[in-house]
Amino acid sequence: MKYFFLFLIGGFVYGAIEVVFKGGDTHLSMFILGGLCFLLIGALSRKMHLLLRMSAGAAIITVLEFLCGIILNVWLQIGVWDYSHLPLNVMGQICLWFTIIWFFLSFVGIQLDNLVKWQLFGGERPVLGLRRKNTAIKKTA
Repeated sequence: MKYFFLFLIGGFVYGAIEVVFKGGDTHLSMFILGGLCFLLIGALSRKMHLLLRMSAGAAIITVLEFLCGIILNVWLQIGVWDYSHLPLNVMGQICLWFTIIWFFLSFVGIQLDNLVKWQLFGGERPVLGLRRKNTAIKKTA
C-alpha cells in the first residue's frame, strides 16, 4: 500500500508539472511515468551524496522518458512529445536541456519522498542539506 501511495503522489505531481508547463494538458502515460520515476528515485540510498542522488534521478527520468517515448511516440505514433526541434536531442525523445531540468526536479522529488516517508510511514527525518548527518531521527507519534 505504501508503494502504491507513493506511485500516486509521483504520478499526480508529474502530471501537474506537465499541465502547468505544457499549457493545460497531459497524457495518462505521464502519470504512469511520473509514478514510476518517483518510486525509483525514492529507492535511491539516503547514504548517497545528494548531488549523486540528483544525478541518478536525472538519469532515471531520462532513460524512462526515452523508453516511454520510443514506445508511445515512435512505435505507436501517439505523439505525446517531440524534442526534435531542441538541440542535443536523441530521436526527438530526450534532450540535454530536459536532463538538466530533471536533475533539479530530482531534488524536489527526493525531498518530497523523504517528507512523505517520514510523515506517513515513520521513516527517517528528512535532511535538506548536501551533507548527511550520522544521527537518524525517527518520527514518534
